[in-house]
Amino acid sequence: MAASAVPRWKTAITNALADHEKAIVVQIASIDPTTPVPHVRSLIFREFISPRSKPSLPLFLTTTDIRTPKISQIISNPHVEVAWWIEGTREQFRISGIASAIPAPTNSLYKHFLHNVELAVPNSAVATLKDEHFDWEAKRKESFKNMSAHMKASWCRPTPGSPLEGGEEEAKKWPIRLEEPSEDGDEETKRNWDTALGNFALLIVDPTDVDYVELGVIPNRRTRFWRTSDGSWDSEATVP
Repeated sequence: MAASAVPRWKTAITNALADHEKAIVVQIASIDPTTPVPHVRSLIFREFISPRSKPSLPLFLTTTDIRTPKISQIISNPHVEVAWWIEGTREQFRISGIASAIPAPTNSLYKHFLHNVELAVPNSAVATLKDEHFDWEAKRKESFKNMSAHMKASWCRPTPGSPLEGGEEEAKKWPIRLEEPSEDGDEETKRNWDTALGNFALLIVDPTDVDYVELGVIPNRRTRFWRTSDGSWDSEATVP
């Protein structure tokens, strides 16, 4: 496959989502370095980002809270796998790759993202976007603003997974919606906005290997794709 060609697995996802736009819940597995035990959680696929010069390198993008346990897991071991089942087309995609969390530049964990960028393999999506001077902070803010008011408010809560001090009565005090404050807006809304934006992070996966299973056709098909050193993709048919 030519280095400039969009990989077939990404085209398949795009085509499936065109008809099944709500099929955007995926599972991402990471490893707890202290046990080591795998941990999996559901996240929402947001979009693919591809370098202008190399559309063959789609970068998987989702969002998260920088305070969640998966962040320390990914910093310790960035190798993750995304499992994505699209019921409408009966297709499964397992996307293996290198993950990075992208918090606000003022966050102490931002240095780990910069480290990952510096170590990115040549002809990977992250390395190519670096060469194109991609503005990650602008993308982070854009992604946050595109969230619903209800979702924005969720980043104002205490650390996810921490003990619920005060029980449900305390939870009732949390903001339910969060709108972008105006210049003359109230101070509480401004504080909540800054808090939520500060906790909001992008989570990217730079794919290296994709297992694509098609169960909506007879006979069933299965294809393994892997990224090559020049940024293109090779593939082989495998047994479903």
